[in-house]
Order: sequence, then structure tokens, then C-alpha cells
Amino acid sequence: MKTLLLRFLKDETGATVVEYALIVAVVSLTIIGGIGQVFNQISWMFSNSGSRLANAFAPSP
Repeated sequence: MKTLLLRFLKDETGATVVEYALIVAVVSLTIIGGIGQVFNQISWMFSNSGSRLANAFAPSP
């Protein structure tokens, strides 16, 4: 029983999985937040009537 407990305490494979899961979670949240910011900037760029980009795609009179 003692050897089983010592082997369990020395096993670090579970810790590695947890570390990778935390890294994936942080990267995912960063990507999601970044996509939101990019979407807001693109929406502003196309909705601003004074924007050169909005004027470039506007129909000519």
C-alpha cells in the first residue's frame, strides 16, 4: 500500500494535463476577446460616414 501511495505522489502526468488545460483556456479567452475588439473596430470603420473606406464602397451618385 505504501509503494502504491508513493507512486501516486510521484506521478505528475495529471498535473501536466491541468497545466495544458489552463493554457488553452487563457489562450481561448484572449482570442475571443480579441475577436470582439476587431469586430467592433470593423463595424465602426464601415458605419462611419466620414470614413474613406465607407466612402470607397458607397454607390456613386
